Amino acid sequence: MKRKSLDFNSIAQAALRAAPAILVRWLPDGTISGQEYTARNPLRADEHPGSFRVNLITGKWADFATGDKGGDLIALGAYLFSISQIEAARRLAGMLGVSNDR
Repeated sequence: MKRKSLDFNSIAQAALRAAPAILVRWLPDGTISGQEYTARNPLRADEHPGSFRVNLITGKWADFATGDKGGDLIALGAYLFSISQIEAARRLAGMLGVSNDR
């Protein structure tokens, strides 16, 4: 049986609509300021929030201290949990109740 391909765009868009709730879950010490969510990067010894940010409009994120960055919340999930983007998309789809295939 052939597996259906993941609809990354639909999953990423659904995640973007729920971005504040997702980010509070993944990065609970963060704050919203304007169009950005700022938090400490849990993957390094980040003592002060400021350099790790997620744009709430586009989903793009970056750690300006290390250069790590990505284009959406799927990529952020993959980064934070050290999983593939495919697995991150599947997990997000499940969390959001979104169909994860085309």
